[in-house]
Amino acid sequence: MQITTEKPSFGVLDDLRVVYAAVELAVPKACCLMAEWGADVTWLENTGAGDTIRDTAWIKQAERRNQRSVALDYFCDEGREVLLRMLADADVFIESSKGGTWAKKGLTDQVLWEINPRLVIVHVSGYGQTGVPERVSRAAYDLTVMAYSGYMSQNGTPAQPMNPGPYAGDYFNTLMIVSATLAALHKVARTGRGESIDVAMYETLLAIGQYYLVDYLNADVIWPRPGARNQNLCAIGEYPCADGFIGLTVYGVAQNKYLLETIGLGELWGTPDYPEDCSALWLSSPKAQLIEQKLEEYLSTRRAADVERDFSAHRIAAQKVMEFPDLVAEEHLRARGVWQDWQTADGDTFHGLGVFPRFGQHPGQVWRPMPAQGQDSADVLARIGYSPDQIDHLIEVGVIKQSR
Repeated sequence: MQITTEKPSFGVLDDLRVVYAAVELAVPKACCLMAEWGADVTWLENTGAGDTIRDTAWIKQAERRNQRSVALDYFCDEGREVLLRMLADADVFIESSKGGTWAKKGLTDQVLWEINPRLVIVHVSGYGQTGVPERVSRAAYDLTVMAYSGYMSQNGTPAQPMNPGPYAGDYFNTLMIVSATLAALHKVARTGRGESIDVAMYETLLAIGQYYLVDYLNADVIWPRPGARNQNLCAIGEYPCADGFIGLTVYGVAQNKYLLETIGLGELWGTPDYPEDCSALWLSSPKAQLIEQKLEEYLSTRRAADVERDFSAHRIAAQKVMEFPDLVAEEHLRARGVWQDWQTADGDTFHGLGVFPRFGQHPGQVWRPMPAQGQDSADVLARIGYSPDQIDHLIEVGVIKQSR
């Protein structure tokens, strides 16, 4: 199947040019989002095995759409020259590696700004570009930065910390990368001067996990890992029903009153422990264990959908825990056009998600499937001024790889 190389005009980022050098997951997903919103994105792969995402069966198609693939040895002399010419008219360059890797290879921010003073440079690493050298230079994955940041220690059961999945540490950082990049571009538009961003993945997780962290920083309070419940409130968490699970957040005066009456503890309402203006059912309250017990007994004999319908009618946030088959059958998802099909490079139909969020005036779109490794190497080099003979030479000496 012939894949078009000319990006159509669409989206809120239509005039943005992004180049990135990274493997799964945080940076490529960030660049995929920008590509879905209209940015022109070039994905730099190595000339060996390529991005490790290619070993997966399905997610590669979903998170590498709308991109060009250039297989380039960018640290060799001739490859460095190719890279610098690519970045001369780019708006954003994002790389993910151990802290300090690009500077050690001689590709410092200053070198890149000599070529393009307006360039936004984003360095993504587990532990940052500065700090204790032994820590900065460590390899990192989603799980290890979750462990280092303290985020993992807040999840799981009292007996066992657990890593939230799938790859939440990577995907949290995806959103930080996108937001920081767009913030820097806003400033560059005002000043004309480029920006360098140091994204330490563990720091993103510190920021996301600070809800309970600040309790410790200011009062030495460490809440226990909650398992399927909230750390300090009754009737918040995931509960088993007769046919599955339901997620509940019971909070508010009217909501608490209805809950107690429904589970057979209405006599508690209006007492000193649970006065009529009680908005929170604290686990530290005298009857907390009884409330949890009665709630579990009540839910265990009822269908999740029935509980959801009843509680929602009384302004309690309640939702059946959806399994994958539930999502596929859900009318609301179909009504909003969540699902989208597109053709892969092999001509197969891929079933996945559409473009989120939904821009009313300049919507995103899927214009291209995931390319083969190095599929666009020759095309991109031709666009930046390389002749056919020069491109053939770079292929012959292994500086670039061109898939046919």
